[in-house]
Amino acid sequence: MSTVMDRRRTGWDVVLGILLLLAGLFVLGNAVIATFLSVLFLGWLAIGSGVVTLVGAFVRRESGISWSAALGGAVLIVLGVIIVRDPLAGAAGLTLLAGALFLAVGLARLFAAAQVPSARAVLIVSGILSVVLGLIVLFNLRIAVPSLLGLLLGIQILVEGATILVAGRLRPTSVTAS
Repeated sequence: MSTVMDRRRTGWDVVLGILLLLAGLFVLGNAVIATFLSVLFLGWLAIGSGVVTLVGAFVRRESGISWSAALGGAVLIVLGVIIVRDPLAGAAGLTLLAGALFLAVGLARLFAAAQVPSARAVLIVSGILSVVLGLIVLFNLRIAVPSLLGLLLGIQILVEGATILVAGRLRPTSVTAS
């Protein structure tokens, strides 16, 4: 007997999808607050991850101290403290990173369009849109910093809710070999 993943929708998926759609609309309506809270969450997550990594570097018994893990943990702790102490600076850094990623992904898609003739039109259109979005973010950081991360989070929650509502979730299904 083997297990395969099957996408099915149940009544709970419909409920979850509707709740996620409502949550996404709420987040979009409060994008600045969502940005602030998500940056604080990431800061505390970095602090927690740094502490776990730092402690793990010194607790290894068989291989001794891992100095690279200790350094990585310390850097994560410092980064997390900086973000928690000044969430606006953290949001600015993450927004700058998001804009740079939009730009880089768009340029990569435009270059890939020359290599993949079957998907050329889709790659060109999505590449141009990503480049334009990246340039808009990078040239309007003062406007983008307070709300971009919250907007992206709200859009992601909406997309996730719509996907679960329409298609359900992946679930393991047992298949018997005949």
